[in-house]
Amino acid sequence: MTYNFDAERWFELQRQRLLAQRAAGVLDDQELATALQRLEGALEAMEARLDGSFLVGPLAPRREG
Repeated sequence: MTYNFDAERWFELQRQRLLAQRAAGVLDDQELATALQRLEGALEAMEARLDGSFLVGPLAPRREG
């Protein structure tokens, strides 16, 4: 299966949105920090669901099995 979704780009767009909300006064510092932690967790969960075929080359982690 081919993935046409760039998880890191998605993350960066979401991060920029949160920073813009902070600059506009919609979020305070604590709310921003909490939202960024949730966003990082969402990225980690998303990457864990990918099959890993996007990791190629000698630095790619070895799979057991």
